[in-house]
Amino acid sequence: MFNLYNAIVNHPQQYRQLKCGENLITLYNCPLENKVEDTWSHHNYIVYVIEGRKIWHTAHGSYDLQKGSCVFVRKGGCLVEQFFDTPFCLMVFFIPDDFIRDVLKTKTYPLSKPAIKFEPIISITNNPGVHSFFHSMIPYFESERQPDPSLLELKFRELILTIADNPNNYELLSYFCSLLKEPVAVSLQRVMEDNYCYNLKLEEFAKLSNRSLSAFKRDFQKQFGTTPGKWLMDKRLHHSMHLLTHTDKTIGEVAFESGFENPTHFSRAFKLQFGITPTSRKKQVSN
Repeated sequence: MFNLYNAIVNHPQQYRQLKCGENLITLYNCPLENKVEDTWSHHNYIVYVIEGRKIWHTAHGSYDLQKGSCVFVRKGGCLVEQFFDTPFCLMVFFIPDDFIRDVLKTKTYPLSKPAIKFEPIISITNNPGVHSFFHSMIPYFESERQPDPSLLELKFRELILTIADNPNNYELLSYFCSLLKEPVAVSLQRVMEDNYCYNLKLEEFAKLSNRSLSAFKRDFQKQFGTTPGKWLMDKRLHHSMHLLTHTDKTIGEVAFESGFENPTHFSRAFKLQFGITPTSRKKQVSN
């Protein structure tokens, strides 16, 4: 998997971008090279689709984003499906948790209580205020001069507060509230449950949970009673069993969408776990 945030930061000639600290804005109209690309980000990001269509696939469902769509994508992994028959342009704001917390602390009115569970991708009500905000950013990309970082910080704050001021964004407001109140242990569990089916390294899981690798392994063992490697293998294999049983995906697609880069390794691990090969299981379901 490639880190979308790092890919943009490291290729300023390819991605038009504005940056202040870790906050990053990009106006992106370059198509992906592949039909489906697996990607992840260690920062949350807000997507506003100016033109075109893409589908974000997650472990909890698929999200079809078209012109005018506005969503909050929680940090972690996803599969992005590209449609090459139409031009595509979107604006993306990468916003770290700490920045969101700092902005929310300045809010006059309190947020709603956090819910127990949140989707990996949360819709944002695209009212005139939100629509106008994103289109007001386009001139910054057309100018030859980079705006002052302090101005960009104000624009990031404006975006968060504009979204937080709309009660129709209940799920996202609830998630924002969880950032302020959620225990560290719950955060670790959420990171793992939302991202186990992606081929992320342990160092990347640690980064998503705001931990060093050693702290991640220690806290994981304490919370789950096993090692990250064993837990991930079990979750991925059971996910693959679900896909083989309830979808018509090929063995290669199931392996890829369950976090296995090598289909041979997947087949070997599957048989060791369930005593049957993926091919045999697929035939059982078909009969």
